[in-house]
Amino acid sequence: MATILDYYANETPVPSATLTGLFLEAIDRFGDDVALRRFTSPEEIADISYAEVLRDVMRVGGALRASGLARGARVAILSENRPEWALVDYGGLCAGAWVVPVYPTLTPPQVEYVLTDSGASIVFASTPALAAKALQAAAGSPQDITVVAFDVGAPDGALAWEEFLARSGSVDTDEDRASFREEALRAQPEDVATVLYTSGTTGPPKGVMLTHNNIASNVRATEMHLSILPGDTTFSFLPLSHIFQRMADYLNFWVGVTIAYPRSLETLIVDLKRVAPTVVVSVPRIYEKIYNGVMSARGPKKKLVDWAAAVADRAADLRLAGQEPRGFLALKYAIADKLVFSKVKAAVGGQLRFFISGGGPLAPSLNRFFYSIGLPILEGYGLTETSPVTNANNEEYFRIGTVGRPVPGTEIGIAKDGEIMVRGSQVMKGYYNKPEATADVLSEDGWFATGDIGEIDADGFLSITDRKKDIIVTAGGKNVAPQPIENLLKTHLLVEQAVLIGDRRKYCSLLVVPAFGALRRWADDRGIQTNSIESLVEHPEVVAGVQEELFAMLDHLASYERPKKLALLAEEFTVENGLMTPTLKVKRRELGARLGDRIDSLYEGEAADSTAI
Repeated sequence: MATILDYYANETPVPSATLTGLFLEAIDRFGDDVALRRFTSPEEIADISYAEVLRDVMRVGGALRASGLARGARVAILSENRPEWALVDYGGLCAGAWVVPVYPTLTPPQVEYVLTDSGASIVFASTPALAAKALQAAAGSPQDITVVAFDVGAPDGALAWEEFLARSGSVDTDEDRASFREEALRAQPEDVATVLYTSGTTGPPKGVMLTHNNIASNVRATEMHLSILPGDTTFSFLPLSHIFQRMADYLNFWVGVTIAYPRSLETLIVDLKRVAPTVVVSVPRIYEKIYNGVMSARGPKKKLVDWAAAVADRAADLRLAGQEPRGFLALKYAIADKLVFSKVKAAVGGQLRFFISGGGPLAPSLNRFFYSIGLPILEGYGLTETSPVTNANNEEYFRIGTVGRPVPGTEIGIAKDGEIMVRGSQVMKGYYNKPEATADVLSEDGWFATGDIGEIDADGFLSITDRKKDIIVTAGGKNVAPQPIENLLKTHLLVEQAVLIGDRRKYCSLLVVPAFGALRRWADDRGIQTNSIESLVEHPEVVAGVQEELFAMLDHLASYERPKKLALLAEEFTVENGLMTPTLKVKRRELGARLGDRIDSLYEGEAADSTAI
């Protein structure tokens, strides 16, 4: 039984439901309205109605059954976000399958692990390259796996998408639709809907089993908590392999929000302006990039941006206190909005009502900046194991620096060691085939141990202070939470990524991936000439100058929290180079192993210690 020292609950009841039930409710309500939107060229967008989605989902479900798929079989999806992802997902669920998303960035051996561990019998892949990866992974798996390719040009051995759909038979009569509906509604709330493999920073991934009601209840709870409305438009670009975007898309589809997909991540900003969404879910990394882009202005433009930001900050003080700026401040804000803020809003389409942020901690100063310019970010919290949302700020209850109050039907507790505990209908069924791992995090009375450290204030707002396993314990026995420090530093225009290190060391140090363009301009302004990125980040004057600027931001910290040394790195942490998870979290253990010598150089005179991160 879990020991809870602090506690807050939202006792608003949430009806039990299934994802297939929500799907059919949306189809009945919205019929000919636009459900999905895709780019067919840089200039042209094709709309797909709810009725058309139903027909295609029926084809997927019929083809799965014709292929011999039984209820409870596993259907995997290896694809970037696109309409086919949703069609296969809903088609699999309506046919009674467990849907297994696979991150497109995984290597063939990693894909093989997921397919084998889940027992997948069919995997849908989007591009020819991903189809080839799926075929390689399937060849190494002990079970027979069919690979279906969405796009033409897939290698031999993959079944073409249209050829697969042709197996479905008739889907056009009232009898066909009635039969499909009957089969889809066989799903029960406690049936497993999906198995999602954690992108964990250490060890092999675990398959998180989420039931229909885990996710469907979270859809309902989030809809009750946030102002997401029929007629809104959203942009689906975070990986659907992760539960954050996937649950958001279930919610949007059910509510009547049009879901648009970008052509690619490279065209994201251009496509965003074209679609002009009203509500967008994203992760802090995107907001950091937008902020740094705004603040990297130079010369007279930089002075204008700094002036506008200062005006907005004063206006934010008033608005957070429930007032509006008046008189001369209101006039200055209107000018700042016209000259600066409107350009930022236009860059994200010009119609945005609010962002929703999750997947990692958002620096309070960053949140305050966006709030001050009229682009509020509603920060929330959750994990794969909680379907995912447990807490979120909303327009009525909004507090910067917190992840908000619990959503309906959710209890939040703080254990005696500060760990955040969650109980509610969104908490997972368990880890697939891992009863011991399940028992480690899920108590008999239903409390899930999140692995995060946090605090609840008197009004029920939850603040996340760090990951339990990321807490640095220095050689002097002092505990240092790295995330708040890293998040603050990432608001500096010279910083792209930052990682604080120092576990079992005498002091903390800092690894920084600079914003290379901004750093080059910074060096040019000081007459520092170098021939390459490598020579730039190793130049003594550059290192000393950046260290001086960044460490000045940390004067408010206790002495044991402040880093003593800094290293600038020439390579960004990415999913592709194995230094970040697909959900954009730094793999600290991998970073420590790969940069061991560089880290040790920051502690000359100390014994080498591979646990520095």
